[in-house]
Amino acid sequence: MIATVYKSTGSWYQVKDEQGRTYNARIPGKFKIDGLTSTNPVAVGDKVVIETENAAEDSVLITRIDDRHNYINRTSPANKYQHHIIASNLDQSLLFATLKDPKTSQGFIDRFLVASEAYHIPAIIVFNKSDLYKKKEQDKFAELKNMYEATGYRVLLTSVETGQGVEQMKALLKDKVTLLSGHSGVGKSSFINKMFPELNLKTQDVSGWSGKGLHTTTFAEMFDLPGGGKIIDTPGIRELGLVDIPRQELSHYFPEMRALLNHCQFNNCLHVNEPGCAVKAAVEEGAVHLERYISYCNILDSIEEKNY
Repeated sequence: MIATVYKSTGSWYQVKDEQGRTYNARIPGKFKIDGLTSTNPVAVGDKVVIETENAAEDSVLITRIDDRHNYINRTSPANKYQHHIIASNLDQSLLFATLKDPKTSQGFIDRFLVASEAYHIPAIIVFNKSDLYKKKEQDKFAELKNMYEATGYRVLLTSVETGQGVEQMKALLKDKVTLLSGHSGVGKSSFINKMFPELNLKTQDVSGWSGKGLHTTTFAEMFDLPGGGKIIDTPGIRELGLVDIPRQELSHYFPEMRALLNHCQFNNCLHVNEPGCAVKAAVEEGAVHLERYISYCNILDSIEEKNY
């Protein structure tokens, strides 16, 4: 039977077959995947082949994983030299960000966008908690919205409290498989509950002493949406370590830089100290936003030199 993985706890999986029946599944001890470099062999969103394990048919074995048409990953929290697949077979990714309680840094947003670009997953940025924004945050939102929309990204302003943006979000999610991500405490689970109360996801307040969100989602989990579509809710991510992106390729995942690469004097230009660099010229002219260029340089500095 063919099934889709809806939840992964690391040792057991929840899968749903094409008739909508849910099973608990595991992988056999001898299960091997050629070339596996991730800490999790099976990810939420995977299409798998399952076989019945016992007479009651409430538990099954995963015997094969179909090829993924895409996935998004991060460095493993336990080992920076390994990677963890967050989810696979996605139509789009949706990053929840906030400018207050807790504040999401532009660096985190840009890392998420790079990860989405690297795996050809269209990304949307949702700035939540707009009801808390005073003039300072409103001005900052306007600046970020202009910057990201000029780059080609869709940017939304939402609020769980007032319902702002709820219908717009529902329309975006319809009939698509969407990864929802962001720091803990940005209102991701609250927003899902507002849109789809029947899912009844757990939520928690932001930790008062640290200003950081408290983790509520322990494992990635997929939910079917009424009216069509699926969302994958993910644990709140504090840091997003990029995986398998060579320094030489990083600029390919900044769309505004990608359009300029053929105009640099050198094919291997890193857009830092090289002469005849079209990207640096565009930054000076204002065609590439300075804040995005600074983000690029910061990410570039964080990527270790490897022999790719």
